[in-house]
Amino acid sequence: MVMQLAEAKAQFIANWGRFGTNWGINRTMAQIHALLLVSADPLSAEDVMEQLSISRGNANMNIRELIDWGLVQKVLFAGERKEFFTAEKDIWKVARQIIKERKKRELDLMLPVLDELSHVEGDKKDKNVKTFTDTIQNIRKFSSQADKVLDTMIKADEHWFIGNLVKMFSGKKD
Repeated sequence: MVMQLAEAKAQFIANWGRFGTNWGINRTMAQIHALLLVSADPLSAEDVMEQLSISRGNANMNIRELIDWGLVQKVLFAGERKEFFTAEKDIWKVARQIIKERKKRELDLMLPVLDELSHVEGDKKDKNVKTFTDTIQNIRKFSSQADKVLDTMIKADEHWFIGNLVKMFSGKKD
């Protein structure tokens, strides 16, 4: 089945919007990101508003959030008063940036809480104390390992990561 560009673009934007909610961003923010990803040229906030049928406030708020996430950059053109925006086109960089932001906004905040919760007073023979401390320790250990893996992914080169992923799934050793 072959689609026309406009139909394919609309379908991509709608689906990326749905996927974005799984990454911890709202649907409109993900749709703006998708639009900027597949746009050959930088777009103004007015272009985004028009193409996605959203309000100025919604467009501006979500564009600013995308800039904060490091997924969108402002582009200035000489003699132009409008601000224009573009998204990183390298999907590996996009994925690493999303991982980095999710880690910063979630895991990095959770680790100190788990450290604090792991220091509970009480009789270690009490099954309630033991269950609580064992559970927190397990979550802490898992989260700590996840933190190390995510740090490695954030710093990794695409070819190194893909090569190691292929080795892991094929069962090959170095």
